[in-house]
Amino acid sequence: MIVAEAKNLTEIGKTIAPYGRILVLGCGTCVTVCGAGGEREVALLHDALRLMDMKAGNGKHVFLECTLKRQCDPEFLDVLEEKAANVDAVLSLGCGIGVQAVAERLPDLPVLPGVNTSFLGMAKEWGVWDERCAACGDCRLDETAGICPITRCTKGILNGPCAGTKNGRCEVSKEMDCAWVLIYQRLENMRQLETMRRYYPPRNFRAIPRPKRVLSKINAAGGGHE
Repeated sequence: MIVAEAKNLTEIGKTIAPYGRILVLGCGTCVTVCGAGGEREVALLHDALRLMDMKAGNGKHVFLECTLKRQCDPEFLDVLEEKAANVDAVLSLGCGIGVQAVAERLPDLPVLPGVNTSFLGMAKEWGVWDERCAACGDCRLDETAGICPITRCTKGILNGPCAGTKNGRCEVSKEMDCAWVLIYQRLENMRQLETMRRYYPPRNFRAIPRPKRVLSKINAAGGGHE
């Protein structure tokens, strides 16, 4: 799941300053779950922006509300053309992907980000997410027992563990498990410890396929659509 957090009100205020009528646009999936940009957050931000505008004494802004099921899917963006017909800008509370999708659909309107996209995470407990994927485009989970050393090792090392691990814990934070100890233990349970003998060379980020190239491969195989 994509995890995001709300930008502070002062930053948003500066971003929307040049515009009069602003559509505050929420997203009903990831940012709703992490409490950053769902229908509730849209309503709260709407009221906060109105109050800020009143305190500033200018009252030049008009704020409208709308929450889509998903901002990243074209099929849910059709309603936007009507909603955004008479606004000067859209303040999107979707992730970075949602902001870009809305901007493509509304090429003549400024689409402003209202949240900071943090990472791809997994729910650890209610309201707490662990970063588990950096979307690096070079997945090696098959070789590391399904545990990502890029995100779960604080140093992001590909050949570990480092010399700092002690009693299975990371030297950076004693509350964190060492990712490479977890990888070792899981490989041991699966009787695949020989995998640890491999050397993983530094990644060449220039050689990592970009999204369009990946999508074209999926489409060629008949497994998906743009």
